[in-house]
Formats: sequence, C-alpha cells, structure tokens
Amino acid sequence: MRTGFRRMRAGLALAAALAIVSLGARGAAQGSVRGGKHWVVTWMAAPMAGSANDVFRDQTIRMIVHTSIGGKRVRVEFSNAFGKRSLHIGAAHVAIRASGDAIVPGSDRALTFDGSPSVTVPPGAPVLSDPVDLDVPPLSDLAVSLYVSGRAGPATVHQLALQTSYISNTGNFTSAVKMPYRWTDTTWYWLTGVDVEAGPETSAIVAFGDSITEGFNAKPNTNNSWPSQLAARLQANPATAHLAVVNAGISGNRILHAVDGPAGLARFDRDVLARDGVKYVIVLEGINDLGFPYLPGAHGQQQVTAREVIDGLKQIVARAHAHGLKVFGGTLTPYEGCFYYSRKGEAEREAVNRWIRSSGAFDGVIDFDAALRDPANPLRLRPAYDSGDHLHPGAAGYKAMADAVPLSLFR
Repeated sequence: MRTGFRRMRAGLALAAALAIVSLGARGAAQGSVRGGKHWVVTWMAAPMAGSANDVFRDQTIRMIVHTSIGGKRVRVEFSNAFGKRSLHIGAAHVAIRASGDAIVPGSDRALTFDGSPSVTVPPGAPVLSDPVDLDVPPLSDLAVSLYVSGRAGPATVHQLALQTSYISNTGNFTSAVKMPYRWTDTTWYWLTGVDVEAGPETSAIVAFGDSITEGFNAKPNTNNSWPSQLAARLQANPATAHLAVVNAGISGNRILHAVDGPAGLARFDRDVLARDGVKYVIVLEGINDLGFPYLPGAHGQQQVTAREVIDGLKQIVARAHAHGLKVFGGTLTPYEGCFYYSRKGEAEREAVNRWIRSSGAFDGVIDFDAALRDPANPLRLRPAYDSGDHLHPGAAGYKAMADAVPLSLFR
C-alpha cells in the first residue's frame, strides 16, 4: 500500500512462482515435542519475491525479530519460496539480542538441519532448523544470523521489516557477539518464522492483512504495529498470556490481485494455514482492492466491487473454518484524503463494512473503522491517529487498533 507502489508484479510470474511453493512442507526437521507440548509460531514474516538487488555472495546477514510468546526451545524457518535457484545456507545461528547488532554473550546457539550445520534449500521450498534449547522470554528480541555460501539470490524477502538488519562483507560471522557489518537496511532475507515449544493451552493469532497490519509509517525498531501492541496487551493479562500474535501483513496487498507480494487468496494457505499452533485469524484486507484502480496512472484498471471483495473474504473464512480456525473480520478503516481515495471506492468500503458487521460470516467482528474514524468526519481518520497520509495510522492509531480487539474473542 506504499505511496507510489515500488513496482507492479506480473500476474503470470507470480502464478509461476506460487506453483512451486510447498505450502504444507515443514521439512524433515520437525523435532520432537515433550510432555504434551507443541510448536507454536511466536514470530513470522510473509515471504515476497526480492529484486535483482537482493543478491549476496559468501556473506552474513544478522536479522532482528521480536517475539510474542516465550519458550525454552526454539526452531527457525527459512524460505526460498520465490527463489529461482537453490539457496545454500552455510551456517545459521540464533541468539538473544542485547542491543543493536550485538547478542547476549552465552546465548548464541548454532542451528542444524537434520544434524548438519549447512543445508541446501531448493527453489520454492521452506526449511526448518532442528530445535535448540534457548530460554526465549516473551516480547524479547532475537538475532538470527544467516551465512549464505556462494552466490545467493535474488532473495525471498520481506521488504518492510521495521527492524534493522545487518549485512557483512565476505565471511561467516554468525557466532560473533558483535556483527562486523558493512551496511544495514530494514528487510528480512529468507527468514520467515520462529517457533517455540509451548504448553497445550498455548496457541497463535495470525494478523492477516496489508500495510495497515504490517505497520507502515510506524517508526522502525519500536514494535508499534497494531499486532505488536496487541501482543504486548495479551502478555500483560494473565488470562491471555498464552496467546502469540504474529504479523502476516504485506504492504500493498490485495485480496484479489497481486501488487507487492501475492494476492491474499493466493498466500493464505502458506501464511496462515501452514503456521504451527494457529487457532485464530484476524483479517483486515480489502482497502487496496477498492483504492488501487484510482491510483494516479492506474486508469481504473482492475476495478472491483464490494461484492467481489466480500466473495474473497468468504473464501478466506471458508478455508479457515475447514482447518478448524476461528476467523475474525476487521472493518475497513477510513481513508478520505489519501492518494487513492474516490467516492465510488468509499461507497464500496461502506458496503463491505455493513456486510462484515451484519452477515454473521465471521466468528467475531473487530470494528477498526469505529476505533479510528474522526467523530467530526467519519470518512477520515481521527487526526490524532493519522500518520499524515490519511490512510495509515501513527503509533497512537495502531494502539487504538490493538485496544479495539475484544479479548473475549479468545476465551
């Protein structure tokens, strides 16, 4: 949903890439669970296709992730979902992050893959590490360090990480307490999930959506997206501290068409159903479907109606229910004044919201629209919640969204 949308992705190219993605393949290294415990995802990033600039050779990348729930055993997922060639992981480590690029001494753990310190990941596939013992606190930062052997890329990425990643010159620095980095950026490379071993009562909530869920315009390294703030809220309440919250937002994402990242209907299985320990899904998606045709230069292409957006949401609900998940619908938030606003799109948004609130299709409704709208002009975001582009909330707006989620939904 980023202003200007960096690039359009060709639908046929995306379809070809998606055809080789192993949606349910969790790798051979599932690891054992003990004493009735099971694996639950504590952090994730929705994979996307990288660009020609996302290429590495014999380099180390240290990436920071923020957990929701904690655990004493951890495993990491890497994905070559959009790769055109095999990915050679020469080494990978996980550690507790101290600050910046530095890790807590003594917390570093080397990851293995079926006992081997290295692994080759074919195009289109994910790979899970073997479990390692590591005391991971809830709401903590982990450093995942990845050494790619040989030439690697274009990478499978998540472009808007909202966390600083550290990239080295040539060499394997995965175990270094301080990372000798050459440059930084805010992208995750090949890293798509972290699971912890948890008790039988523990489960995960997936926040599935676009840039409003991803946290666009939030300050990097502050964990201020609404899913992150919801995770903090749940951890502060003993009755809900067993619930993880993971962010499956992609900026620009639409239900029915691809822009940055595959369409919502195309990625739902991989980004939600294939995740470990998921019990609930919060869906907030559709505003880009309605607004994209009115972008400057779009010339009305790929116009969709409220009915088509609703039909897409019905498919998401049906697929979630088929896998025993509860799915909650988020109302589409106000956007008058933003770069792709139109009166026609607004009428369609209101129609979608009426259906979300009244249809009974969802297991519950989260009224993000009511939480964010300006009482003086309900078509606009409340000024105190507006990041400035009249579409994305700021930190206070994201907090209002997190606070709008009824915790009774998860009882």
